[in-house]
Amino acid sequence: MRVTKGAKIITGTALLALGLAACGGQTSTDGGAASADQPVRMELGEPQKLFYPGDTTESEGSEVLAAVFAPLVSYDEEKQAVNDVAESIKSTDNRIWTIKIKSGYTWHNGEPLVAQNYVDAWNYAANQDNAQGANGFFSRVEGWADLNPGEGKPVSTKEMKGLKVLGDKATSRTFQVILSKPFSQFKTMLGYTSFYPLPKAAFGGDGKVTEAYAKKPIGQGYFQFAEPYNKGSDQTINLVRYDKFPGAKPKFAKLQFKLYSSAEVAFNDLVANNLDVHDSLPPSAIARAKVELGERYMDEADAGIAYIGFPMQYNKTYENVKVREAISMAIDRKTISETVFSGTRAPADDFVNPLLDGYRPGACAVCTYDPARAKAQYAASNGPKTLELGYNSDGPHKEWIEAVANNLRANLGVQVAVKPFEKFASILDELDQKTYGGMFRMGWAIDYPSAENYLTPVFSTVAIKTGSNYAGWSNKEFDDLLAKGDAAATQAEGLKYYQKADDILIKELPYIPVYYYRTNAAFSQNIKGVKINLLNQIEWADVEKVG
Repeated sequence: MRVTKGAKIITGTALLALGLAACGGQTSTDGGAASADQPVRMELGEPQKLFYPGDTTESEGSEVLAAVFAPLVSYDEEKQAVNDVAESIKSTDNRIWTIKIKSGYTWHNGEPLVAQNYVDAWNYAANQDNAQGANGFFSRVEGWADLNPGEGKPVSTKEMKGLKVLGDKATSRTFQVILSKPFSQFKTMLGYTSFYPLPKAAFGGDGKVTEAYAKKPIGQGYFQFAEPYNKGSDQTINLVRYDKFPGAKPKFAKLQFKLYSSAEVAFNDLVANNLDVHDSLPPSAIARAKVELGERYMDEADAGIAYIGFPMQYNKTYENVKVREAISMAIDRKTISETVFSGTRAPADDFVNPLLDGYRPGACAVCTYDPARAKAQYAASNGPKTLELGYNSDGPHKEWIEAVANNLRANLGVQVAVKPFEKFASILDELDQKTYGGMFRMGWAIDYPSAENYLTPVFSTVAIKTGSNYAGWSNKEFDDLLAKGDAAATQAEGLKYYQKADDILIKELPYIPVYYYRTNAAFSQNIKGVKINLLNQIEWADVEKVG
């Protein structure tokens, strides 16, 4: 999963050129040019957790790890998986997969990258005792059930039987993955954060990934950590280029992620040249960005979806689907998209984004604004007289959440309390701990280009404990349709089942789709060649300093 902090960018094509810029390095506090060795600086919300790859399941932490690790596959402009670290990924039956990694990759501590590093990482993430958020992504591997016997039951093994190195474990670059059932899209998944490897140095004597490693992870990608990151106190995450990375390398030596709790403050820093990349501009800044930044402002369609969610598993207030439908019909998506976001959003009418195969225009009938029907249905269903709506204020959400609240007040005749959480991590933590019972703002940025990715990680039963199912919604028919889609011989055949599963979501509405994201990003005069890939991450090898 990658739940999003804000309007994080996912492009319709694989890469979006954000153009060229003028001159300058980092600026001083008054906007003047700084020394040439200053880092390229990117805006970021505080990551929810430390940097355990198998437990980094949100956009902020994923952005950092994407600069530190290199994936097995990346995605081309046709949204197809292409080999990256992988030399080959082969299967004749979509069940038994053989993966060979390229030679020449080394960890930041100098050790060679080997197949065992992937086997170790995947077994660790899949083990319920390690409580990794990405656990569910390995549920298709044969033997995953042995590592997940259920709460309170002991795990009797440390390895999935469907995962093994072929050849000498110390040196082999080839490993085999046997799935419990055929899954035609397995290769497509492998660009996601959860499938990164781990070096031997990540593990302590007890077999656990150490906190020291999570503060300063050793990767095999473009950049390495300059120093440990102390969550809660550090306001920057500082990286330096790893010069032994094979292939194209970043053209600058230092990268800094600056942590912000306000998208508006970050935008002001960008305009003053005290920040170089801001990929989640607030609605209040869009008009100004268009005028002042010119070609350094970008507005493009992307593959993300914004929702209003319901904590259905532990708050019965929202258990009546007719109440949820009424809330959906009371939301004026068109006005929010055109007015609040200055036309930089599109009203959502399906749980699959229009940029991916499987989207059906108008599939969600109750996503159409109908205030009269909404009010009548809400009253007939004895909907609650008061509602609460939570959101994270470190992303660009205040304006649209207030607009939704006003819609509900006016169209349903209810009181709505809007609750801001200072950090995205805070609302995620409360949802994880089941301590927040109100409706909540949620967003989804794709992990890999497939309609299935909008379904399984967010709404499947297994995703309640090992994914992003914050609603706690469970439906056997939905799960069964996903399984049929997974087992289909081709992606086209599988899509038919995924669309049937989508129909169940529309019928049950555990979340309400509100709008489809668009790219609202900007960069400073200090850099050029900025591109953002399909997974909403900067292509650092293309970025250059100017001047």
